[in-house]
Amino acid sequence: MAELNRMVFLGFGKYVRADRIYAVEPLPGDERGSGARTRVWVDGIPDAVIASRSERAILAEMGVVPPRSRVSAQDDQLF
Repeated sequence: MAELNRMVFLGFGKYVRADRIYAVEPLPGDERGSGARTRVWVDGIPDAVIASRSERAILAEMGVVPPRSRVSAQDDQLF
């Protein structure tokens, strides 16, 4: 597992320590807006922090899940 005391970018100019995050929850469609995508609960902050990144992206940056691989635009299947 990755180093947990690193800073994780949540979007909207917000960073939190990875070892302080204890829950992430995707926002339902009707609560999304202006870039809001995920609720992040951080130890020491009473209310959830709203992040503009997906829960999977946040967990990947924490080292909890592997990051998704991206297919290059110059993929062999183009021609």
